[in-house]
Amino acid sequence: MAVYSKHPASAPPSPPIREKTGHLMLRAWCIFVLFMAFSGTAWINAFGELATAVITIGGGILTVILWIVLRPPVQYRRLPWFVVGYVAWATLSLLWSAWPQTTAITLLLLYITTTQALFIGSALTWRELVRAIASALKWVMALSILFELWVSVFIGQPILPGFVVDKADDPIEYWSRDNLFDGGRLQGIMGNANLLGPVALLAIIVFAIRLASGAPRRVLLWGWIVLSTFLFVRASSATAYVAAAAIAVVLITVLLMRRADRPGARTKYYVAYAVVGVGGAVALWALRDAIFTALGRSADLTGREGIWEQVLARTAERPWIGWGFATPWMTADPAFDVHITDHGQLVMQAHNMWIDVSMQLGIIGVVLLGLVYLAFVWRSWFFAVDRPRWDLRADRPYSPLTLLPTLVGAILLVQGLAESGPLLLWGWMLVAMFGAKIKQSPHVGVGPAEQSAAIERGEAVGSVDASGDAQIDAPAGPDAPSREAGRGA
Repeated sequence: MAVYSKHPASAPPSPPIREKTGHLMLRAWCIFVLFMAFSGTAWINAFGELATAVITIGGGILTVILWIVLRPPVQYRRLPWFVVGYVAWATLSLLWSAWPQTTAITLLLLYITTTQALFIGSALTWRELVRAIASALKWVMALSILFELWVSVFIGQPILPGFVVDKADDPIEYWSRDNLFDGGRLQGIMGNANLLGPVALLAIIVFAIRLASGAPRRVLLWGWIVLSTFLFVRASSATAYVAAAAIAVVLITVLLMRRADRPGARTKYYVAYAVVGVGGAVALWALRDAIFTALGRSADLTGREGIWEQVLARTAERPWIGWGFATPWMTADPAFDVHITDHGQLVMQAHNMWIDVSMQLGIIGVVLLGLVYLAFVWRSWFFAVDRPRWDLRADRPYSPLTLLPTLVGAILLVQGLAESGPLLLWGWMLVAMFGAKIKQSPHVGVGPAEQSAAIERGEAVGSVDASGDAQIDAPAGPDAPSREAGRGA
């Protein structure tokens, strides 16, 4: 029988650290919420509006209950106050809304999305957050390709929402157009190629960041990148292509910024970034006829300019406070009298988030939304380019995880020029979630909001220094800061 020495050279062996069941269930719930946001209209196409509303409202109530029970650490003074201000102004629009029923219902969706975003950001660490986003995107990518495969192999013709096999008056009505094997555009489970494209682009970014951060099962991650790239290309979304070009510029600039080794070294990169950005925007507008023709689109962005003109004309009637919050548009509401058709169908958005907000919340709403994105882009940019530092040590390595918020910002800003998607679902959720997370936890793996979940998993070792302040080592990992006690930010 083996007997331990009375003077061992090392600690006795112990079983591996395992996550508690409660934390596993919490992370699974966060993945489900993120999946609902990314999949968007898939729930309405599959189960109908009533069932989707019940699931959405029930999910919001469950998240509020979890927040009360778990009480994750939140520094309320460091909330994303511009997000709060935008939500508050949208709520005030109930007082003058021309369509109060639409405003009330869509406000409920805004509240639920914002609450879910703040809860997930406070309940998960940065590593868990990126991992949860990756898991949710895997479900969206996998179900999208399986759905298209099922339609092409077993149905053999386009289908309408609700799994109805019938002929539509216009192809825009189809949930899936049975294009998997004929080279046409794929729409995925969302039923819209312009929604699938940006999500597939986001999936490529998230999986690549997971690879760079040393995540396990790397071969599978490469497989997910290939699948996401296939769906991105087959979605053939012009907006997503432009967003991919913008992301390339942002990523190259961030990596160059990280190489700067002296004060003022970043100035030339900022100048080059501004020249490329402004020059690219001017070239895109000047050459839009040739560019969109090459992409198989009309020069007026497939009818969007006509939609913008009608929405702006309505904005001019109430320029300062708008007509009332309505994201998305509820065309079934008799009071909602903005009736704009595209391909014979009533549109449910202005196809530009700034023009959309100008009609709903006026110039004041546009200014508030601008402040939301200015604060988000500012914080996410320096979160990505600045070396992690909370004491005198200035040589800690960068984390690949810090790239995600600024790249998400690039996607949403470009998408917002041709779609209103950034105002709801995953667009608004990621802006609120990352905006709050950066303020609460400006360093990956360091600070109270990061350490609480690590303690739950048993990954951190607590101690108390001579001053009485708690010191907790950041959990080890391929992209973790060095094991040096810090007081957080």
